This record gives sequence, C-alpha cells and structure tokens, in this order.
Amino acid sequence: MKRKNILSSLWQYMKKSRLSLAGAVIFALASGGLSLLGPYYIGRAVDVIDQASWEKILYYLIFLGIIYLLSAIFMYLMNICTNALAYKTTALLRKDCFFHLTDLPIGYIDSHSHGDIYSRLTNDADTACEGMLQSISQLLSGIIVILGSFGFMLALSPLITLIVLLITPVSFLIAYFITKHSRRSFREQAAKTGELSGLAEEMLTGAAVVSAFGYNKKAIARFEETDQQLYQCGQKAQFYSSLTNPTTRLVNNAAYVIVGVLGVFMALDGRMSVGTILSFLTYATQFAKPINEITGVISQLQSALAALERIFGLLSEPAQPDESAKKTVEPENIRGEIEFVHAEFSYVPDKKLITDFSFHAQPGSMNAIVGPTGAGKTTLVNLLMRFYELNGGKILLDGMDIKEINRDSLRACFAMVLQETWLFNGTIRDNIAYGMPQATDEEIIRAAKAAYAHDFISRLPDGYNSIISEDGENLSQGEKQLLTIARAMLMDPPMLILDEATSSVDTRTEQKIQLAFKAAMKGRTSFVIAHRLSTIQDADVIIVMNKGDIVEYGSHEQLMKKKGFYFNLYNSQFAPAEEN
Repeated sequence: MKRKNILSSLWQYMKKSRLSLAGAVIFALASGGLSLLGPYYIGRAVDVIDQASWEKILYYLIFLGIIYLLSAIFMYLMNICTNALAYKTTALLRKDCFFHLTDLPIGYIDSHSHGDIYSRLTNDADTACEGMLQSISQLLSGIIVILGSFGFMLALSPLITLIVLLITPVSFLIAYFITKHSRRSFREQAAKTGELSGLAEEMLTGAAVVSAFGYNKKAIARFEETDQQLYQCGQKAQFYSSLTNPTTRLVNNAAYVIVGVLGVFMALDGRMSVGTILSFLTYATQFAKPINEITGVISQLQSALAALERIFGLLSEPAQPDESAKKTVEPENIRGEIEFVHAEFSYVPDKKLITDFSFHAQPGSMNAIVGPTGAGKTTLVNLLMRFYELNGGKILLDGMDIKEINRDSLRACFAMVLQETWLFNGTIRDNIAYGMPQATDEEIIRAAKAAYAHDFISRLPDGYNSIISEDGENLSQGEKQLLTIARAMLMDPPMLILDEATSSVDTRTEQKIQLAFKAAMKGRTSFVIAHRLSTIQDADVIIVMNKGDIVEYGSHEQLMKKKGFYFNLYNSQFAPAEEN
C-alpha cells in the first residue's frame, strides 16, 4: 500500500474527531505564534541594556514572562487535544477492524494466522497510536515555528536567511535518504511481530499437545529463530533511523556557526545590533528545531506507517457482499428439503475437491455423511451454511437457491454442533443461550437436561452462573461438548448439523446423547457427519463420500448388502487388528 494512500486513509479517520483536531490546530497556532514573539523581544531587551532604561527592561521581562506562560498553557492544551485525537482515531481503527473481521469470508480467517490478526488489532494499533501522538504534535507546532521563524529571519536579515535556506535542504535530503532505506526494515519488523504473535498464540493454544509430543524444545527453537529475525530487522531499522538525528543536528549546528560568524561581521560594520544577532540566532535555532525533532522520532513514524499499512491492509480485504436486499426466510416456515444439484467446489482453483455432486434430502430425514478423511464431508456443511460459495451448480432449500437467500436468514435455519468446541469467557447460562439470548432459565435448563449436561452443571459451585474461563479450560472436553449440544438444542431450528458431535464423550454418555439427538431430530432435516459408523445405523440415508464424490448412498442395510465401499469401511472399524 502506497504511503500516500495510507495517509489519505488515516486522514479520513482523523476527520471524524473534528473537535479534537480543530482544538489541536488552534492551540498549536496560539502556542507557536506566542513563542515566535519571544526571541524578537529578547533582542529588543538586549539592545536597551546599553541605554540603562530599567523601566523598558522590566517591561520586556514581564511581557516575555506572560508570552511564555501563555505559550506553555496553549502547548499543554494542544497536547491534550492531540492525545484525544490519536486515541480516538486508534479506537475507531480497532473498532472498524473488528467489525470488518465479522464481515470477512470464513476463507480469510482460515487462511491467516490468528495471532497475526490479533497483532494487527493490538500491537499495530498501539504502534500507530504512538506514532500519531509524536507526528501530529510535531507537525502542527513544527509548521508554525518553521514558517514563523522564516518570516522573522527574513525581516531581520534577508542575506543570512538565504544562507540558512541553502544549508537546510541538506537536512531534508539526509532524512529522506535514511527514511527511504529504513522503511522496508520497519515493514519487515511489523510483519515479524505479527508472525511471532501467531507462533506464541499457536503454542499456548496447543500447550498440552506440545508437551505431550515432546515438542517443547522445537517450539523454543522456532520461537528463538523468529525472535532473532525480529531482532535483526528491528536492529537494522533502528540503526538507520538513529543516524538521522545526529546528522541533521550536525548540519544545523554548522548553519548556526555560520550565522553567528556572519552576524558578528555585520555587527562590526554597524549593519546589525547585538540584540538583532541574538534574535536571529534564536530564530535560526527554532527554524531547525522542528526538523531535528521530527528526524529524532523518525523510527516511531516509520513504525507507525508500517503498522498502519497492515491495519489498512486488513480493512481493504473484500468483505462479503451486502445481502440485506435478498430474500429472508423464517425458520418456522422452512420444511427442510435440501437438494444439491451438480455442485462443484474447490478451496484452491487448480485442485478440485467436489465435482458434480447431486443429492436430495427429504424434509425431516436423517442424512449421515461418511467417508475417509479428506473426502469432503465437512466441506458439505461449509457449503450448506454458505461459509464458502459453490464454484458451480447450486444448493436448493425448499426449492429456493440458497444464494438468493439472505445469509443470516439462512443460517438461522440451522443449528450446529461441531467436533471442535468453542466457548467464550462468561457464565454457563450465557454460553448455552449464545444463539438465543432471550431464552428463559426454564428453556436453558430444559436444553441442558436434553443434552445430559444438567447434572454436571448442577454440581458446579455456582451452577448455571458458573464462569467459564477462556475457551472452557476449566471444563473437560466432554463437558464442553455437552454444552455446545445444549446450545444447539435450545435453538430448536428446522435443520440440524452434527459434525462428529459426540467424539469427545464417553460411550455411556454418547448413548444417552444419541437418544436425545433422536428426539431432537424428529421432524427436522439433519446432517450427521460421523467416523464411528455404529452411531448412524438408523439414518434414513447414508451418503458415502470419497475424494469429493458420492460413491454410494442408501440405508445401512442396503449398503451392507452391496458389499462395496461402505461395507469395507464399516467392517474395518470392527475387524480385529492384524498381528505383526
């Protein structure tokens, strides 16, 4: 993303805090303007010392005291407005990033490191905020001081001002050269920070697996390698940026010396007073000061630009199309007839997964989907829910193409229980009522009893008000699974999707849940993905998939009589292990 586009996008956000922006500009003008008067009157005070006019000297001293006091007050107010502007802008960026994430296709979330996404919302936003705090205050006060100092210098001595102007571009050239060569390093630094966050998140999430497989040393090695890469690009970026301030100060000090020497010669010729020389030297210092300050925080500015590039990169990702104008359906009016018509799909364009898939599910039927790993079972669920869109063909719901149905409206017709449980930090009651927050306590308890979760919930110290830690870490995997099943049962939708829903519970509990599911699926169209084929023998239709295609379908008895793919798959789960 080009720097011009980054700054343009940032300006659109800053404009939303007009009051803070206007206050910062006004107070910067007031503070800078008053500070520019100081050197002029200091020079006048010096010139009247020879006249021994103590009243004038006292007048100048009091006047200067008032000027600098007011300038300090306005500078303080400008900093308050600048802080408000930076933090409000950062808050808006974070909010828009989070909202935008909810609108992005599931494919984006699946294909990007979660830690890297977290880093954009946290680390990058903080870096951008810090950079804005520095740059806004320096820019506002700096422009005023540079222009004002130039005006006063020009009025005092056009000749010396011309010499200062000839030397000043050297500072800009140095700053430009270093900035150009360090930007890539700051961009790499931001990317590596995101990568490191992703790695840490990955290792912490799977801490038990990491330890169980003895991967700790390799995990440490991976972290150290990435951390070393971050150190190297960060060191390189800081080295380049650290050169800017000393070199520009060297140039400005040279200009200061030249101005002083020329001033002395002009004073000896009677063309300039001592007070005027003092004023000019002060203005020359003020003229160079903003340049030095900006180059002094060049590393923060570069880091901020790199962070903003990543933030706006996320915001520029195409969201799912707005479907507010599409047809909406009410779950209570849906019969649950599903038909796949010559469906085609692939996650990667040149690697087809599902080709010419056709299937008709009758309303209220239980449809089991079985097959080896990678056969496309879960993909069917993703397509039904429109987490991904078909590349060809169509899916019909009660005769309606699901592409023509509002996405949220369509998903309200399904309840899902997945193999991977997801719970959030909150009470058990809130987690069960996640998709139906208006549910009463009686409805929540009824759903929990149907899912055989009520007993273990009742044994907890606070019952349904017990707090679940992040991702349910204070519950067993089986207990978490029961809560997600209760959540689905509470929804009471016309269609149900069970993706290995009982994989984490013991056999006895599984048998009870199967009875609960049987009651829950009565009169509803259900799709059950299962590896344990003993759990789906009562299905109306068993769809046998392999390499994205249906190879067989029918009832359990029919498929066993065929002695084909399903027959071999079923028997393989019950055949005794061969001896070596």
